[in-house]
Amino acid sequence: MIRRRAVVHGNVQGVFFRDSARREAEKVGVAGWITNNSDGTVEAVFEGDEDAVETMLGFCREGPGRADVERVEVSEEEPEGLEGFSVR
Repeated sequence: MIRRRAVVHGNVQGVFFRDSARREAEKVGVAGWITNNSDGTVEAVFEGDEDAVETMLGFCREGPGRADVERVEVSEEEPEGLEGFSVR
């Protein structure tokens, strides 16, 4: 199990980014959360097997159809054993 934190920059709020990420995370079996930050970024934490987490990071790099992702900052963290995926 691995854990990654992603901060997504660009036009990523108000484009269903969080809900789309939640649906994708549930589909691939990743736990964690996603939230809008006051600076206009979207921040997410993903925990799961490496392939599933990489799938979520790929989703963040593309975003849903109306998003315009400029860049994604990814950092490694120690897994906490999260369960489920929530939109904050």
